[in-house]
Amino acid sequence: MKIRSRKKKVNRPPSRKTSKSLNFIICIFLVISTLAVYWQVQDHEFVNFDDDLYITDNLNVQAGLTSESLKWAFTTSHPPYWHPITWLSHMLDYQLYGLHPKGHYLTNLFLHISSVLILFIILFRMTGALWPSSFVAAMFAFHPLNVESVAWIAERKNVLSTLFWLITMLAYVHYAEKPTAKNYGLVFLFFALGLMSKPMLVTLPFVLLLLDYWPLRRLKLWKETESNEILEKNTFQRSEVFKLVLEKIPLFSLTIGLSILTAYLQNIAGAVWSLKQIPLQARLTNAMVSYLEYLVKMIWPSNLSVLYPHPEGALPIWKGILCGMVLIGITILAVKWIRKIPYLAVGWFWYLGTLVPVIGIVQAGGQAMADRFAYIPLIGIFIIVAWGVPALISKWRHKEKVLSISAGVVILALLITTWKQVSHWKNSITLFKHAVSVTENQYPSLAIAYVNLGIAIAKQGDIGTAISHYKTAIKINPNFDNAYNNLGFVLAQQGSLKKAISHYKTAIKINPNFDKAYNNLGFVLAQQGSLKKAISHYKTAIKINPNFAKAYSNLGIALAKQGDIGTAISHYKTAIKINPNFAKAYSNLGIALAKQGDIGTAISHYKTAIKINPNFAKAYSNLGIALVKQGDIGTAISHYKTAIKINPNYAKDYSNLGIALGKQGDIGTAISHYKTAIKINPNSAENYNNLGTGLAQQGSLKEAINHFQEALRLKPDFISARRNLEMAIHKYGKAGEYK
Repeated sequence: MKIRSRKKKVNRPPSRKTSKSLNFIICIFLVISTLAVYWQVQDHEFVNFDDDLYITDNLNVQAGLTSESLKWAFTTSHPPYWHPITWLSHMLDYQLYGLHPKGHYLTNLFLHISSVLILFIILFRMTGALWPSSFVAAMFAFHPLNVESVAWIAERKNVLSTLFWLITMLAYVHYAEKPTAKNYGLVFLFFALGLMSKPMLVTLPFVLLLLDYWPLRRLKLWKETESNEILEKNTFQRSEVFKLVLEKIPLFSLTIGLSILTAYLQNIAGAVWSLKQIPLQARLTNAMVSYLEYLVKMIWPSNLSVLYPHPEGALPIWKGILCGMVLIGITILAVKWIRKIPYLAVGWFWYLGTLVPVIGIVQAGGQAMADRFAYIPLIGIFIIVAWGVPALISKWRHKEKVLSISAGVVILALLITTWKQVSHWKNSITLFKHAVSVTENQYPSLAIAYVNLGIAIAKQGDIGTAISHYKTAIKINPNFDNAYNNLGFVLAQQGSLKKAISHYKTAIKINPNFDKAYNNLGFVLAQQGSLKKAISHYKTAIKINPNFAKAYSNLGIALAKQGDIGTAISHYKTAIKINPNFAKAYSNLGIALAKQGDIGTAISHYKTAIKINPNFAKAYSNLGIALVKQGDIGTAISHYKTAIKINPNYAKDYSNLGIALGKQGDIGTAISHYKTAIKINPNSAENYNNLGTGLAQQGSLKEAINHFQEALRLKPDFISARRNLEMAIHKYGKAGEYK
């Protein structure tokens, strides 16, 4: 009987060719899967939360990449950050895509995918561990907490700076392998570009020190003997640490410099909350709770929101102490097991350290925490999971199957959850409806979510619901100036001018430097005929914000109504200088110039307004009026028709079109348009006078007389209507009857 000897199975490392193929397959999977969950962003809209600040209302960004805009990008401190590379990125996008959000979203997605791939490459290159590296990259790619950074155009700074963070790490790994001045220069350059994208990268030099310990092993706190059995304290430990810290002095200098600059800019902008607003105790409590809350949301990503209002003093102290004790306990274990489980210490300190700038000890804004703040920090926790779980079950019999199935389930769950989370970012309404549905109404900072939801709903024409949301915002935070301003705005649209004025005044009382509230108050007062007061408020708005183009335009309108056409023209020109794409200012300038008799230049400005905004009905109408004065009736008719097509409910366009057609002899069609004008606006004496004129031309004198009389009833001092009436009566031959 032959006994067959079993050949011992030998685990051989994959060949270089196989390894490259596997790496390529993993990269393709990461790219395709990330595209799959985020592809819907191409159909999303700009949201009214910071997207206006960065793109839709930012004239400097909309100027594109010009010498002036480049200068602005490197000198502006609004918002209170210095991030010129982010500004340049937005400018380039606007130059390529204009105000079509699809391109802007896809740029964010491209940057995120690039970071995913570089993260995988870095980890694999440092550790040689293929599957843990790919798992970390997958978690980073698909985790729902990262949706906010990718699916929010205003968070370009986050995805862009993270890309530079990872490129800096890649350059540092290359430098660690080959420490030359050139390679260090690349580390310095990419780090500087990252800081110029977002200041949060200030913690990167500390993370590089962690990587020196593991996995790069440049920092050896313990020295192994030749037998590899006894570990003794490295007597050169201090000098080695000093050497690696000294190596990073140029990087630390950038960190210190930008930290000081950011603190200064935030202080002068009033973005930093004082200790009176949120005491240190409340900040520390919130910080300890937030550290654990991020971990909870990483494990179970539910109720994610664009806004987590700061609880201020509402969190109990015991909760902060308990969370702090948990954090200290984990930290002690990480230090205790640093030799045995180095990735635990590295990952944990990565997480703790990178959250420090945004954990709320220095509080800027009303948020307690934010999903976007965890974009970089959670990589540290992903590393702990990716290396720790396999080590934890290393003695299990079927560990490979368990790991494979578990990883597959986790990734599938993340893909589904992330897809759902991305859908909440479709537009402002879906975003803030979700935010208010998952957040308690007890914290004042939530008021901004209701205001933004109200703004989005008001744009759709649902004024009643918008008012309800603004009132909820005021109820949550009675000192929220923007809520009063927006409530006033929609009430003014409804014709409730007195109530609107009251809310604007409340907004100004809360915030005496609220330029928009002064402008809006001036606009309502002008509607009431109080031009002198309106002008005063417009001037105050301009004094607060010298670049407030709309206030200059409104001031020009008020001055023109007072007869000061020359000064009005000056203000329209200032508005256009500030905002070269301000279509209404061009149209208003055209009207003023036409009043001065400069019809040719007026026409040029109307055409510019139409070029900027092809759906600007009033500009077409004004252009038609100017062309009639020049005798170009045919072209004028074409523009009136375009104006009516854009806005079918503007009576004056029908009336003007009727006059132009009458001049061409088409009296029947002119009468039809006059009747439409009356149907839209039955209280216009001019419309009845025009209809009477058309009927008189057709010989329908009795009908014409009736319409002239109606015009005089509406406007007794209407000289043209009275003259037309007298002529019609005379022709009708019954003068005695109508005296």
